[in-house]
Amino acid sequence: MSALPTRPSKTATTLWSVIVGLVILACLAFLDVDWRGLLDLPRSTWEYGVLMFADPTWDKLPRALFETWRSISMAWLGAILCVAASIPLGMLAAHGVGPLWLRTILRGIFAVIRAVPEVIIALILLTVTGLTPFTGALALGIAGIGTQGKWVYETIESLNDDASEAIAAAGGGKAAILRWALWPAAMPTLMSFALYRFELNIRMSAVLGLVGAGGIGSMLSNYTNYREWGTVGMLLIVVIAATMVVDAISGAIRRRIMEGATSRGLVRSR
Repeated sequence: MSALPTRPSKTATTLWSVIVGLVILACLAFLDVDWRGLLDLPRSTWEYGVLMFADPTWDKLPRALFETWRSISMAWLGAILCVAASIPLGMLAAHGVGPLWLRTILRGIFAVIRAVPEVIIALILLTVTGLTPFTGALALGIAGIGTQGKWVYETIESLNDDASEAIAAAGGGKAAILRWALWPAAMPTLMSFALYRFELNIRMSAVLGLVGAGGIGSMLSNYTNYREWGTVGMLLIVVIAATMVVDAISGAIRRRIMEGATSRGLVRSR
């Protein structure tokens, strides 16, 4: 009769659970949380919700729509700048494409950029480019390179090697492998990531407006400081509606890129 297998040790799992629990307790201890304020949070939320949405001020809707368009333009330009820089750099950072020294440098740059929030980048750029929407677009473009570049080289490294090996066996160099093997296989995923970056930029453009980068965020910050809650409620409605519309359109495009044409579309095209 064969011996029973040894029961796996749970010491490591228990130790990590204790460490995580201690870290959470330490965070709660150093945050100086006002627990009485948390208990009062539902009442305060209801009170300000009534102030903002019971009777929204629609007089400034045309300006709100214009500022929303500026935020969307800021997000789109930032996404274009991000994708234009991250795709070639991310490909060079992929294993088997760029040399080791270049991959190490590029991945280090991506990691540093990911560690810096968009707001901090915008505050740094404000001293150079001033309080303009272009500052927000530039901040979104630079901040997105870190994450987008990581997505690019991880996508390239996850591809099947059959096409690359076939081109290499036919005498093709790295440029031919990139053009005819890696890029066609990775393009749908990379385009989907690019649209997802645009969706993220829509949300971040409103946040950057709070630090003076323009757009709907600046308008929202100003009226919040003046305690004009009716206007703030109208602005929040516009922001939520615009974000949902952009997400729906972008999501449909991403699904079309990843899944291709539907069977109904194929039947109609015949």
